[in-house]
Amino acid sequence: MAGIYIHIPFCRQACHYCDFHFSTNLSRMDQLVLAIGKEIELRKDYLSGQTIESVYFGGGTPSLLSEKQLYFLLEKVNKTFSSDWKEVTLEANPDDLSSENLMSWKKAGIDRLSLGIQSFQEEVLRFYNRAHSALEAKEAISRGRDAGFEKFSIDLIYGFPHPDHSLWKKDLEEAIRQNPGHISAYSLTMEPKTALGKWTEKGRFQPAEEDFVAEEFEWLQVQAEKAGYVQYEISNFGKPGQFALHNTNYWKGVPYLGLGPSAHSFDGKNRGFNPATNPGYLKSLESDQIPFETESSSLDDQINDRILTGLRTIWGLSPAELATDFGLDILLAKRNEIEKLESQDWLRWDGNTLSLTKRGMLLADSIAAELFF
Repeated sequence: MAGIYIHIPFCRQACHYCDFHFSTNLSRMDQLVLAIGKEIELRKDYLSGQTIESVYFGGGTPSLLSEKQLYFLLEKVNKTFSSDWKEVTLEANPDDLSSENLMSWKKAGIDRLSLGIQSFQEEVLRFYNRAHSALEAKEAISRGRDAGFEKFSIDLIYGFPHPDHSLWKKDLEEAIRQNPGHISAYSLTMEPKTALGKWTEKGRFQPAEEDFVAEEFEWLQVQAEKAGYVQYEISNFGKPGQFALHNTNYWKGVPYLGLGPSAHSFDGKNRGFNPATNPGYLKSLESDQIPFETESSSLDDQINDRILTGLRTIWGLSPAELATDFGLDILLAKRNEIEKLESQDWLRWDGNTLSLTKRGMLLADSIAAELFF
C-alpha cells in the first residue's frame, strides 16, 4: 500500500507563523492544477505499482480548489494508479466551509476534513493573521457533520505567549468539547522567513519561554488522555479507530508520492522533493520534465531516518526490524546510550521496542540524535 500527497500552494493571505510554500496570487491556480495532472502521469512508476490507499490534499489552502479541480485531480490519480482508497483528506479553513463547498467536496470523494482551526480565541487568530473568526472555528465541525462528514481532524497551536495558560486551556477545552476524534497540535515556532521570525529578530516579538511551552504540551497530554485520545505520534492525538491513516503511514515508513511544488516523496528507501517555486514547477512540466530532486541517502541516513520516525510513535522502534533490514544490533551498538536514557526516564524498552516516555516526547529530536549513527 502507498499514499498520494498533493500540495496546493495557494492561500488568500499569509499567516504570520507559516513557512510552508504558498502564493497569495491565485491567478495561476487552473494552470497549476493542470500541471499537477501532468506530473501524476509522468510519475506513474514512482511507487512501483503499489496500490494507493490514501490521498491527502495539503497546502497552502486546498479548500480553495473548485469542485471541477478536485474531480480532475482525483480522477487522474484513480486512472493512473491502482487505487483502493480508505481515506481521502482535504485540509480546509473554517471560512471555506460553506454548504456548497461541503457538498461539492463530499460529492468529489473527500471523506475526511483536516480543519485549520489553530485557536478558538479571537485575539490569537487576529495575531496569527488567520482569515476565519472564532465563531467560524467553533462552528466548523458542526457544519461538516451537517453536510454528512464523519471523519475530522483539527489543528491547534500551543505556546502563544501570555501571562498564564488560560488561552491554551480554553482552546483545548473547546477542542475536546467539539469531539473531532483527532487533534494535531504543534508548538508556535519562529521560522526565519515568516513575519513572526522577522519580528522576533528585530525584537518586536518575544516568544514564550521553553518551560512555558513545555507546560502547555504536558497539559495537552493529560487532558487529551482524559478525553479518550491516544497520543499515537508526538503531535497527533486520535481516539481509537480514528487515527489519521495517511499520517500514520508516514511514521510507519509506508511509501508515498508527493505532487505539486515543494511536495516531498518517499519510495520506501530514498526521499526526494519538488523545488518550492511555482514558476519553476510550471516551466518544468511544460517541457515534460519531472521537477524532482532525490536526496542521496547513505545506509546511516536510512538507519537514522528509521530511528527518528519510529521513536515518535506509540509503535516505537523495533530492534528486530533494524537487524533484518540493515543488519544492525542497536541494543548492542548503543547500549550505553540506551541505558542512560532509560535511567533518565526519557526512553523505555519493553522487550520488543524502544519508545519515548511521556517526558521523552518533549525532547524527541535530541533523544533520537543520541542513537544516531
